[in-house]
Amino acid sequence: MEIVLERPIWTFILIGVCTVMHILQYFTTLWHYLAFYPAYFVDLPWTFVTSIFLHANFEHLLFNMIALFFFGLALESMVGRKLFATIFFLSGIVGNVGYLATALNPTIPAIGASGAIYGVVGTLVVLTPFRKVFLYGLFPLPLVAVVAFWVLLDLFGLFAPTGIASGAHLGGVIVGAIFGWYLKRRTVLIRYM
Repeated sequence: MEIVLERPIWTFILIGVCTVMHILQYFTTLWHYLAFYPAYFVDLPWTFVTSIFLHANFEHLLFNMIALFFFGLALESMVGRKLFATIFFLSGIVGNVGYLATALNPTIPAIGASGAIYGVVGTLVVLTPFRKVFLYGLFPLPLVAVVAFWVLLDLFGLFAPTGIASGAHLGGVIVGAIFGWYLKRRTVLIRYM
């Protein structure tokens, strides 16, 4: 059986779409119809997906795209394009469900790719827990320690709100971890067949 390695493409497409959408946010207020408002999720169901591509400001976009670049390329190279896209979008959608369940004010929108990126990281941490990453670009740590730190911050954020959609992060990382466990289990089962 021949193994065909795919070069990552979705990571670059997603970074491009997020960047273009962020630029468009400066020229029109129509983005409000794409942001995820918990109060209007029944009337605007597409916002479970479209809100992933919007960002509050340049710093929000920059940090999310840096994370997507490094973690996205790593995961997409491991699992392939189709599965990577599935993990990204499903994590983003469930991340919005997490925000819906935890939002203190349902009229404050959630925007950003964080939930989807947390899903990518959640899958990656299960598949490669001891991959070395640099926390805030400075401290070399195993990925499992970094993710545990981020999850603790988000759990704390549920009880001491900071304006960050901690529920979206947690929803995304849970979906990602489930994908990771499934893939790891499937790989183990295939090896023993």
